[in-house]
Amino acid sequence: MQIKESDLKVLFTEEAIQKRIKELAEEMNKFYGDEEVIAVCVLKGAVMFATDLVKQLKMPLKMEFIRLSSYGSGTVSSGKVNAVDIKLPDLNDKNVLIIEDIVDKGLTAKFLLDFMECNFKTKSTKFCSLLDKKCTRIVEVEPDYYGFDVDDQFLIGYGLDFDGYFRNLRYIGYADKSILE
Repeated sequence: MQIKESDLKVLFTEEAIQKRIKELAEEMNKFYGDEEVIAVCVLKGAVMFATDLVKQLKMPLKMEFIRLSSYGSGTVSSGKVNAVDIKLPDLNDKNVLIIEDIVDKGLTAKFLLDFMECNFKTKSTKFCSLLDKKCTRIVEVEPDYYGFDVDDQFLIGYGLDFDGYFRNLRYIGYADKSILE
């Protein structure tokens, strides 16, 4: 079943999201200072967040993009991380900032952190997620930076999609579970 934007309830407004991004950027600007950072955006969900976040960062910065997937069609994770496209330059001795939209079960975050550890000897690796859904975590992993704690709802908007739609919304919303079934 396809949902409509009118089915969504707003959880985080555009203003709340932008305010929190500025706060996160302030923390990162203090941590990194003038050191170069390689920001690795996890496509497709984190693109809106990553774009707005890096605009607030003051250090020398390069951006890289990778594509992973743990969702098939609909609202349920497959439980398996699929590396759709994970080509990265040499990240040895670099400060790496992984930018993700949501840490849910923790599988994607753990996959990425393990991938970095196995393939590179970075100067630092930090994980930043706009949303942290601790209540559904099955793998022990915590983001170094996160925007908001969220409950177990299927979230849509600001990069988060429902069957590929609604990524372009300026806010994050949710639909009642009865509508999603």
